[in-house]
Amino acid sequence: MLAICSVNAFTRASNVINRTSCPEDCGNNVIIPYPFGIGKGCYAGDWFEISFDLEVLEIDIAFPGTVRVSYPIFSSCTSVTSNTTDLELEKSPFIFSDNNNNFVAMGCNNYASMWSVFPDDSVSYGGCKSPCDRAPFTNGSHCNATNCCRTSIPSNLQAFSTIIEPKLSSSPYNGSNECKYAFLVDQNWFETKFTEPNPNMSVPVVLEWGLDNTSFYSLPTMKNSTAREYMYSSYYCSNIMTSRNFATRIICDCRRGYRGNPYLLGGCSVIKKRMMIKHKKKFFKKNGGLLLQQQLSRNNEVNVESPKLFNLEELEKATDHFSVYRIIGHGGQGTVYKGMLADGRIVAIKKSMVIDEEKLQAFINEVVILSQIHHKNVVVLLGCCLETEVPLLVYEFIPNGTLAQYLNGQNEEFPLTWDMRLRIAIEVAKALFYLHSKVSSPIYHRDIKLTNILLDEKYRAKVADFGISRSVAVEQTHLSTLVQGTIGYVDPEYIQSGQFTDKSDVYSFGVVLAELLTGEKAISSTGMRGSKSLATFFVSSMEGNNLFGILDNQVLKETKKTKKIIAVANLAKRCLNSEGKKRPTMREVAMELEANQMSHKHSKKNPINWHYLRHFLMRRVNI
Repeated sequence: MLAICSVNAFTRASNVINRTSCPEDCGNNVIIPYPFGIGKGCYAGDWFEISFDLEVLEIDIAFPGTVRVSYPIFSSCTSVTSNTTDLELEKSPFIFSDNNNNFVAMGCNNYASMWSVFPDDSVSYGGCKSPCDRAPFTNGSHCNATNCCRTSIPSNLQAFSTIIEPKLSSSPYNGSNECKYAFLVDQNWFETKFTEPNPNMSVPVVLEWGLDNTSFYSLPTMKNSTAREYMYSSYYCSNIMTSRNFATRIICDCRRGYRGNPYLLGGCSVIKKRMMIKHKKKFFKKNGGLLLQQQLSRNNEVNVESPKLFNLEELEKATDHFSVYRIIGHGGQGTVYKGMLADGRIVAIKKSMVIDEEKLQAFINEVVILSQIHHKNVVVLLGCCLETEVPLLVYEFIPNGTLAQYLNGQNEEFPLTWDMRLRIAIEVAKALFYLHSKVSSPIYHRDIKLTNILLDEKYRAKVADFGISRSVAVEQTHLSTLVQGTIGYVDPEYIQSGQFTDKSDVYSFGVVLAELLTGEKAISSTGMRGSKSLATFFVSSMEGNNLFGILDNQVLKETKKTKKIIAVANLAKRCLNSEGKKRPTMREVAMELEANQMSHKHSKKNPINWHYLRHFLMRRVNI
């Protein structure tokens, strides 16, 4: 059986407030806000413990502060004068609300009155007479002057006496044998829900309340704030003088623009902030937060560390509220900012463009894909934030920018040597081989290009931007999809068939190799090749035996490494074959590139043992 919430007048409150362990209701859907409470330490003063005296129907802490309780009616079923005295609230911080209650008399020829003597010896007196009619009680919600009357009550009323005086009538129907009633009642309830009285019933009555000095100075707000902080914070309190009994009730409220519970420390917040919290929850759901949580939970099942879900405040602070001065790049999916987290880590934060359904799927996809990848040449995803209209991704910060900045003449002070270019190519090839072969479900990157290859503090390559990447089943040979990618890097076979394979990534990598060799952009309307794509131009130049006519000047300086350059160029040509089945796999590409790198360590006096080298590379690439 559910307990009944009620106000108890006789329990001393504890000064320790621990709201986290306090019941929020007592089982009958009545919310119990502080300063009211259930149990030791959960209420502010003697009168605010919720117990078993008066049944509580509703508590409202908004100014002026009210409590609706169930209060018994007074009845008399005899023909003699009857009276009763109610002393429930005497000396308490509660009064019967004169704004919300009426005094009602019901019954034929019932003259009912109420009077109260206040501490200053003043007397308040009031009442009304309910007329008699042939019909019995009217079964209506309004007191319409038939066997019923009602009147206002005195202000600041705490205790009163009620008198019922039956009067004889010359009417044929004088009602002498029926019960008479007199009671206080919530006037709104009486007008809308009351039907017919009976001697044992109770009706809602509205009490106004405030804090006495003892309760007030025990509040967390008063014990933890200075007077100045108290006056100019998000809440205020007012003294309400009860004129007749000379008592003071203290009522608190949140200031304009704030909402909440002024009786708790920090209980009033900015309405705008509350709206922001509401919007954050909305955006979290809209941005696929529930789906993403479900996807990432699978990582926990296999003991894989999942990316963190950052809150917006962390990332705003990290980027000076996404200042334009923190922008370090723009990508196909959004803008990238440099930021510093509270723990001192430098991060790159990608803010996606306006999200439609397709871009949202790309965002979720990137998080899920990167949560599966742990490779030294793949950028690390630290987490994401879904509390904004457009989602945010948080990566490790890669300080030396993109490979494009070094090959396209944006950083002439640091030219890339051939050895550096070869090493970067090997690192990217190993990352792609890992994606194609070493994760539980093969991953096709689908957007390999210079701007998606980052260089760390030691100029090691980090593959980035997995927005359009896809996982495929182990036995799956291709991915049928709408053509996506960057012009100049997209596999022509994929464009014709709509089927993306691991060899499509190989083609894109072949374009990167051609860029490393020539220093040319994948697509350019200027330069030596006019409007042709670099891939077409590179293959035709190789077929025309004109490789050295298109090599980058920095590469041409490496005359001692001509054979190695030619070998890489031939590999690039094979990667750019128009037929995917004739292209090498990324494993073969990585092995050939690494063999090329290692061969320079051997002189003619120390010829290469190719059989040994092949098995060594197979083990090395598989790591």
